[in-house]
Amino acid sequence: MPRTILITGAAGNIGGKLRRHLEQRGYPLRLLDHGLQADPAIRSADLAEWNDDWARSFAGVDTVLHLAGEPSPAGSWSRITRLNIDLLLNVMEAAALHRCRRFVFASSNWVLAGHRNAEGPLTPDTEPSPVTPYGASKLFGERLGKSFSDRRGLSVICFRIGFCQRKPGNQPGPEMGWGRWGELMWLSDADICQGFEKAIEAPDDLRFAILNLMSDNDGMRWDLGPTREAIGYVPADRSAPADDARASTQEDFVRRSRRLIDGLERHLIDGRW
Repeated sequence: MPRTILITGAAGNIGGKLRRHLEQRGYPLRLLDHGLQADPAIRSADLAEWNDDWARSFAGVDTVLHLAGEPSPAGSWSRITRLNIDLLLNVMEAAALHRCRRFVFASSNWVLAGHRNAEGPLTPDTEPSPVTPYGASKLFGERLGKSFSDRRGLSVICFRIGFCQRKPGNQPGPEMGWGRWGELMWLSDADICQGFEKAIEAPDDLRFAILNLMSDNDGMRWDLGPTREAIGYVPADRSAPADDARASTQEDFVRRSRRLIDGLERHLIDGRW
């Protein structure tokens, strides 16, 4: 019998894509999201506030795909605290309480955003360098997953997800923003669905992993080798970003801004308060 899957954030961009894919694959689904839902299949629940009623939705679930949270990398600390920290604690606790087998956490490439202007591969072992509250909250989520794996017996896979656009077709191009850095993180709809399904079906002895999840893009620094080795992910799609004057200008602006910010931080840290 197919595994029962629970998706938080089921009405969102990635949640909707995974829902459609898994329905076609025959998985029984339970769907949660916040606010009033026009779709009766999606249960409305404020997951940032613990409630035994919505927590019972996790009973009998094999795998939780956790996609709920603040979607904007520019989210404020107040929203991040509620939606990416308090909410995650509640959802992970519900999964452990009801003995779910696996928890797949939607982390983010923003955990390593500070390495944008450096060189060399970006692996799961690269030192974290978040530059926003959003990125910091995703790093917290990864470490929380490690704790629940070690102490509560929950198998946890954390995907550092690339740039999977909401727009129809999700085709890469300079209009994505973030210069070449953004284009090189492109993640197709087919590849994100493959990655999450591979995570669902990965062997039980995979207790904890942090894995990059992008398409096979020419020239990108994100190392997909550990993802292939851990869950058998082989991206089907590939992008080759073209040289673009606007993208080059964006990259130059980011480099200059980062140097300015780093200098200011050193000045403040070394100063007396």
